[in-house]
Amino acid sequence: MILIPAMIKDTLDRPLKNLRISVTDRCNIRCQYCMPELEYVWLPREEILRFEEIDQLVDIFGDLGVDKVRLTGGEPLLRRNLPTLVEKLAAKPFLRDLALTTNGVLLAEHAQTLKDAGLHRVTVSLDTLRPERFKSFTRFDYLARVREGIAAAGRAGFDHLKLDTVVVRGVNEDEVVALIEYSKTVDAEVRFIEYMDVGGATGWSMDKVYSRQNILDEVGRHYGRVDPVVEVSSAPADRFMLPDGWTFGIISSTTAPFCRTCDRSRLTADGMWYLCLYALNGTNLREALRSGASADELRTLISKGWQVRADRGAEMRVELRQRDPLVSRETLRTDPHLEMHTRGG
Repeated sequence: MILIPAMIKDTLDRPLKNLRISVTDRCNIRCQYCMPELEYVWLPREEILRFEEIDQLVDIFGDLGVDKVRLTGGEPLLRRNLPTLVEKLAAKPFLRDLALTTNGVLLAEHAQTLKDAGLHRVTVSLDTLRPERFKSFTRFDYLARVREGIAAAGRAGFDHLKLDTVVVRGVNEDEVVALIEYSKTVDAEVRFIEYMDVGGATGWSMDKVYSRQNILDEVGRHYGRVDPVVEVSSAPADRFMLPDGWTFGIISSTTAPFCRTCDRSRLTADGMWYLCLYALNGTNLREALRSGASADELRTLISKGWQVRADRGAEMRVELRQRDPLVSRETLRTDPHLEMHTRGG
């Protein structure tokens, strides 16, 4: 018999349902919206959570209502023996969704192994289809490897493949239609993401944001009528349908945030738990775990943390009269936990 976990809610009546787990802060590319600087401070390796510790924490989160886990990074496929962790998590009956977000560079060699280990879904970051633009945007000439990774995911049998595209004005907004057409060829749904002013986005400015409305206008000019997909979901993307029935999504965290329905929290690779992507402070679960806290004590720590949660970081950013990058370069150097590649985006 499967026990139904108790559901805890925060001060805005949002349940704790969705946990994003960063398995490493390291990455093998340097996307300009995430890692634009030349040097970074990495988490000490001895502080990185072991698979057994992640497994234990996921069980505790499951007791409190979490039924979705997404593995992130940095680049999660840089974590050695990742399929071993996937197999552990996939065996948990309370997890109805186990996904992974990757930049795709190493996906071709790992896709089948991850599928065999029990991974449900894959999301691949793909910001451009142009090799030279990809190299300029990421500092590496890996576009062919990413596209092969996407093809390998399809061959491995992953359903509901998603492509995440951060749209930056003046960089890649001219590829919106091309990416939709490409998504059709690989049987994936592309989700366009507004450029966000979080973590290490030190080059962010509002004039670089290509908004949800800009995207819809561009798609409408090319395809004609674009209809919203009506559905009840806490997913970050609003989905839309083209006249031929093909769908795409838009994540409009910068101009039209979804804070009021956000059920996500984030666990860094070294066990810091953050209640919001914009949060500046977190709870050190690794310290509690390694100091011998019992399962009940960890449940209480997490439960109390969520129940007082009032975070609506993206909404508060929209309300600002003067909107600059969230964190300065100097602050990021002193606290790597504020980086997007550390807390899993």
